[in-house]
Amino acid sequence: MEAISYPKLGETMYTHICKNGLTVKVVPRPGFTRKMAYFVTDFGAIHTDFELEGKFYHAPAGIAHFLEHKMFELPGRDVSAEFAALGANVNAFTSYDMTAYYFSCSENFMESLSLLLEFVSTPYFPEESVQREMGIIDQEIGMNEDAPDSRVFEDLMQCLYKEHPIRVPILGSRQSLRAITPDLLNACHRAFYTPANMILCVVADVNANEVAALAEKVLGTQKKPAGKKLRHWQEEMCAEKQVSHGNMEVAMPTFQMAFKAEPVPNGEAAVRAEIVGDLAAEALFGESSELYLRLYEEGLIDSSFGGGFESIDGCAMLNCGGDSYEAPAVRTAILEQAATLAQEGIADADFLRMKRSAMGRRIRDLDSFDSMCFRICAYHFSSFEYFDFPAVYERVRQEEVLEFLRRVVTKERCALSVIDPK
Repeated sequence: MEAISYPKLGETMYTHICKNGLTVKVVPRPGFTRKMAYFVTDFGAIHTDFELEGKFYHAPAGIAHFLEHKMFELPGRDVSAEFAALGANVNAFTSYDMTAYYFSCSENFMESLSLLLEFVSTPYFPEESVQREMGIIDQEIGMNEDAPDSRVFEDLMQCLYKEHPIRVPILGSRQSLRAITPDLLNACHRAFYTPANMILCVVADVNANEVAALAEKVLGTQKKPAGKKLRHWQEEMCAEKQVSHGNMEVAMPTFQMAFKAEPVPNGEAAVRAEIVGDLAAEALFGESSELYLRLYEEGLIDSSFGGGFESIDGCAMLNCGGDSYEAPAVRTAILEQAATLAQEGIADADFLRMKRSAMGRRIRDLDSFDSMCFRICAYHFSSFEYFDFPAVYERVRQEEVLEFLRRVVTKERCALSVIDPK
């Protein structure tokens, strides 16, 4: 395996491309008893249109999440119980642009890793089981609809975007759920659960070569083509709709606001765009910013307020939210402060402090096995080695942040979603 050292972070990462196309990355943690593995596919809720073996597919919304649920089922076996017997905690999640399966343990790591690779790579979708799972996810959709945090965000995405599938909840809808079939699940699995479309990331006190050898033993050495994602969405940079109001059983109004940004490219430009967006959020409404303190003192926001920069395949945004009786006033104050910052700039000392603070938070995140695995996998799909981020921070300049504020934080790009008490 290729070993690359990152002296500024005190990290070493081993990387190997298996014969089957799977990327394996191992970050050693000598002396640690806790071990973690992430097995991730570059396939999420927004990837419903794709081409496979010369055939075009339009899968129902929510199929990536449905597939995540079904992968835990093997013929005559209880996968979760098998992990528990090994002393491992297993879980999974589906985001808009990836699906991850992971476990942590302190013993029986190789046995648990073998089980992880086996069940994720084994499609098993009998009709009766698929129908049973529909009832379970139907209840999950109901709970999601009753959750104010989910509802206010999903309403916001429908305001902000016209074409991009982020408009549709990750779980899909009750109607789209009924359109999912075993054949479609098998097609999605063949298209995106092939090793060449996946990454295995391990953070543990283990032998990196043994991890790669096990991956080839369980998954085989044959390289299979992955499905081709079809991205039909084209977005203007103005918000589709500026305001959405809803009513739910909440104690006080809650809101989410976002400013539409250009999609993030791949490579170093991806992490650079994210760093610029994060610094813009910190300068504009971070907890130590002038605006945050003023809004807090005036009672327009409380400790629930927060925000940052988010990027997903094909879209990006600067967002914030929390509880407030005066969400429109918060929006006005943010727009005015962005214009002021863009014109007057940020003191050099303040900008340097923000950069150091932001990079310090990322470095502290390396203490979390979960966070490290997630970021390594996510940036891999953006063609960037995550441990290179310190050099990118050093190259980011204040003018990039000010230009971001001028371009993105405007009334035309803004959408506001509010949930009021019934």
